[in-house]
Amino acid sequence: MFYYKRNNTLLGSAFTTAELVFHAVVRNIRSQHSNAVIAILLNIMQVVVLASVFYLIMSFMGARVAKIRGEFILYLLSGIFLFMTHIKAVGAIAGLGGTNNPMMLHSPMNMMVMLFAAAFGSLYTQVVSILVILFVYSVAVNPIEMQDPGGAFGMLVLAWYTGCSVGLVFMALKPWLPTVSTMLSNIYRRMNMVFSGKMFVANALGGFMLSMFAWNPLFHAIDQCRGFIFRNYFPRNTSWEYALWVGIALMMIGMLGEFYTRKHISKSWGARR
Repeated sequence: MFYYKRNNTLLGSAFTTAELVFHAVVRNIRSQHSNAVIAILLNIMQVVVLASVFYLIMSFMGARVAKIRGEFILYLLSGIFLFMTHIKAVGAIAGLGGTNNPMMLHSPMNMMVMLFAAAFGSLYTQVVSILVILFVYSVAVNPIEMQDPGGAFGMLVLAWYTGCSVGLVFMALKPWLPTVSTMLSNIYRRMNMVFSGKMFVANALGGFMLSMFAWNPLFHAIDQCRGFIFRNYFPRNTSWEYALWVGIALMMIGMLGEFYTRKHISKSWGARR
């Protein structure tokens, strides 16, 4: 029988947990493809295809729908990057399967390691894809200039964090209502194709239209990100604090649901899926 040696010191436990998270992140990335580089390239192709589709749509609609004077491609990419980061985080966390996951049968593995691995694996893939796309565009087409790159990256992290929080709620619900949880997760990601606001800015919306989008934390993150990128855009109708507090609230709800489920979980629940 295998025996796992546990560290008695806090520092040793921290290093052990970090090592577990690292290997779990690598496994998570390689689960998309046997070659991690190809997995990232496939993600880059998804972003490029989505950007191309929306570029054609907005070209037919007219570039003036952006209401921002600046690099049109950068305006488009800023919405698509945050949108992809958010929905990928939702899918990664919601698809873990909870405490009944077969990986939980291994002694050093626990739910927090799995959550960190799925979350950071998704963030790593998206950040590398974004850096590659921006580098290639800046070198081959036109140099990219941002007013506040740090603030824009902060909004990217905020979009990822809120996506993880939403996915955590769906993950906690999945053992109890697996079909409903999967359906709601798919509906939420499809709704964000429209309600994320990646094709327009909040300042251009009227009061009635704004109320239809203001519930979505991703809408606030994308609009605030464009405020950090462009010098002549000042987002007045959105707030990154709202997105942060919604993410914190959803994370608390998801963690409470996961802890409650862990006390009542049964291995036979796997047959219900």
